[in-house]
Amino acid sequence: MMLDYNSLLLALGVSATCLAVTLMGSWLVRRAETVLLTATIGLVLVVSGIFVYSVYVNTPEKWLGIASFGLFHAGFATIWGAGKQFLTSRLSISAIAIRALAATIFSVVPMLAGYDGLAFIADNLAIALLLFATARQYWLARAEAPAPILGIAALYTLTAISFVLCAGVLISDGKLVLGAAPNNWAEDLSLAVCIAGMTGIGALSLALHQWRLAARHRLEAITDPLTGLLNRRAIFDQYGTRPMGSTTAVIVFDIDHFKSVNDRFGHAAGDRVLTVFAEQLQASCLAGDTAARLGGEEFALVLKEIMPGRAELTAERIRRAFEAREIDIDGQMLKCTVSIGVAPGRAQMLDFDTMLSAADKALYAAKRGGRNRVELAAYLRAVPAEVARTAS
Repeated sequence: MMLDYNSLLLALGVSATCLAVTLMGSWLVRRAETVLLTATIGLVLVVSGIFVYSVYVNTPEKWLGIASFGLFHAGFATIWGAGKQFLTSRLSISAIAIRALAATIFSVVPMLAGYDGLAFIADNLAIALLLFATARQYWLARAEAPAPILGIAALYTLTAISFVLCAGVLISDGKLVLGAAPNNWAEDLSLAVCIAGMTGIGALSLALHQWRLAARHRLEAITDPLTGLLNRRAIFDQYGTRPMGSTTAVIVFDIDHFKSVNDRFGHAAGDRVLTVFAEQLQASCLAGDTAARLGGEEFALVLKEIMPGRAELTAERIRRAFEAREIDIDGQMLKCTVSIGVAPGRAQMLDFDTMLSAADKALYAAKRGGRNRVELAAYLRAVPAEVARTAS
């Protein structure tokens, strides 16, 4: 039986080590995914704890038990921290340290007092609580990718339950002093569950992070890297074939004298002006509205569910707000203006390209009229009825 138990410990150590190496390799490929590094550190601590505990099984000395407790709790607290980091995108080292220290003290105090049976009960319960807490982090993040994340949460929960069973068996035996490592059916079951859970969590974690990487690539393909707004491709993908009704509007913006800003202050200053205007534009969006950078200093805003006459008021509000902004460029306060063309929807269906073209013409009319003003589109061509029917 002891040989079987040691074999299970060895298998768990090998499984955890392989997973740690795999996660480390994935992090080296994609350094931005620091959650992989956090999880790797947690697994290394757990593997170290398994090694020390395997020595304790054969030589049950108090200091070995205390060392294994510390490594296990530090490792599982760090794995909890990885789950929290996955949910919030922030790593809280202090929260990890507090949980690891609390769990260690909870387990070590009985061991120091000579009650190793009570210490192992505390150890199993502390690990179970950390695993339940880890499962909760993934449960809260399930909306991002329900299938793999719910699978990870379920496996952490099952693993936590196996540790609760270990504590339950020790409690039912009623032995506060063991003089050796616990050896019962619950311990064997817990090791088997840990091995299976480790394998499953590893596979699902890698699949999840590959999904995240693909999603990030998709997002980068449709996002302007400077301003964070949608790019020209994205807005045409979203509205290019969609008929626009009377409650929609397309507004086009062009920052006035932008080339002179670049020439006088440099391209970094020009980028700053663009990001400030993008922030102003994004702040003016309501639910369902879409802001995009079309290229250079030209932006677009698509308004949905807008009442007649409100698009022009929205454009004017943005113009005034941007004109009032003072942009700090190396200690100099720069003020810029924007010219705007507005194409409100009509009762007859119009395609997006037609409305964008009309707004663009109105924009150039605003520039010819002296800049820093809002111009309304004079004429919009209706989409042929058969096109509108097909698109709807």
